[in-house]
Amino acid sequence: MVEKLKESGVETFQIKMSSPFDIKAIWQLSKLCKRLDIDIIHTQFLRENYIAVLSRLFNRKVRVVYTNHFVIPNNTIQKVFNKILTRFDSNIIAVCNKGKEMLIANGNDPSKIKVIFNGIDTAYWGEPCESTIRKEFGIRKDEFVMTCASRFAHDKGHEFLIESLDLLRNTLGKSFKFILAGDGPLLESIKNKAAELNLDDVVIFAGFREDMKNIFYGSDLYVNSSQHEALSFLIIEALAAGLPVIATDMGGNSDIINSETNCGMLVEYGNAKQMAEAIAGVMDNPSLRQTLSENALRTVKERFNLDKVAEDTYNLYMSI
Repeated sequence: MVEKLKESGVETFQIKMSSPFDIKAIWQLSKLCKRLDIDIIHTQFLRENYIAVLSRLFNRKVRVVYTNHFVIPNNTIQKVFNKILTRFDSNIIAVCNKGKEMLIANGNDPSKIKVIFNGIDTAYWGEPCESTIRKEFGIRKDEFVMTCASRFAHDKGHEFLIESLDLLRNTLGKSFKFILAGDGPLLESIKNKAAELNLDDVVIFAGFREDMKNIFYGSDLYVNSSQHEALSFLIIEALAAGLPVIATDMGGNSDIINSETNCGMLVEYGNAKQMAEAIAGVMDNPSLRQTLSENALRTVKERFNLDKVAEDTYNLYMSI
């Protein structure tokens, strides 16, 4: 992040923070904001928010905005400090409605919370590219291709996803491939599970990829199997590329996929049978896929584009 900012010509400063109550960091931040005549500190994590709020003890001019990117309960001690310290935030941004509910449950002042959805560069993701992914993995043109990109960790749901693919293969007469992109501590475990179920000819472990646009445009469907989501950039990017999405009904996924947007389907986390049935329903119905795809593009342009995020955030800054 620091290197990318510097390359873009953005003057960058780093302050080491050892805890949410790091006195040295608090003092350094207050001095830096005074020297640079900073009006607003926008924090992205709980530790940084505490430090930013406490820096106001030495610099009353500055205002603090906190964006919460998670839908995770805080512990009792954190809830107490949230109640005390976030009173001094000017505004708190939740990236989804479930995130707002969790912020309130975690002791934050409801009157300060505003929902601003994550957004992406729709022009970039919506501009078609000639995908090389089928050629890379030897996938036939007539084969249905699904993709899931996430870290191989306990909360990403790969285990039940693999089980759903086993059910799908045994009940579906069509050939398909499933690309799993990413790495992580459970990668080998999931590979072993796929092998045990004889899914080696179905599941493609693509490793960590930086060419997700290339993968999206070589796929027919994007699948999210996570247990925890706030507002997934990958889901939004897949939709912007015109892919229907099947996702678990967790976190902010319901802000993206619902009866109003009609751009995909939600399934219960851990329910392999429901996941398999949802995938089969999309695979077997070209007309449905077309409708979901068209709605995917519209949904992202209307609700999850980067220009809207920038405008809403800028207006929030100006209001304080």
